[in-house]
Amino acid sequence: MGSLDAPFNPVSLALGAEASFVARTVDSDRKHLTEVLRQAADHPGTALVEIYQNCNIFNDGAFEVLKDRQQAEEAVIRLEHGEPIRFGTDVAKGVVRDRQTGDLKVVAVTPENEGEILVHDAHSASPTTAFALSRLADPDTLHHTPIGVFRSVDRPVYDTLMADQLDAAIEQKGKGDLGALLAGGDTWTVVG
Repeated sequence: MGSLDAPFNPVSLALGAEASFVARTVDSDRKHLTEVLRQAADHPGTALVEIYQNCNIFNDGAFEVLKDRQQAEEAVIRLEHGEPIRFGTDVAKGVVRDRQTGDLKVVAVTPENEGEILVHDAHSASPTTAFALSRLADPDTLHHTPIGVFRSVDRPVYDTLMADQLDAAIEQKGKGDLGALLAGGDTWTVVG
């Protein structure tokens, strides 16, 4: 009968944890999938890519709205860094920030609001807008589902920072001697 737990959004979770590379794609869009995976592989550090993939056992047809060309035109929001976030038939819809609440919302693009359409910035230091984009999709109907790279920022990765820290310790205190450490005077006595 399935899980009773409310599902969580992996993209939102990763962005909330300030992951440096987060993306979403669809398995049947090979060109898009290949490009997203290439960017993830080139990213220094950990990358999360959510891939919407059909499973004929557990969720058969769950992503059809994103795969059917006509439905996808109205449902899929393709995120391209530096480009206005527009989609739909004749790209007549766009994403704007509500002036009162600050939330993102989908609107019909008009000459009056065209200047308000958000331009996607995958390299923004703050994950705030990327997080808001990850929350746009209706989890039941998948309408307004963003795909693409939500966030891609460069920052030092753990193994580089650790290697630098070890080098600094050796420079400050010398190479160290494991034998001397084990035979040294500072020991613990276990009383049982």
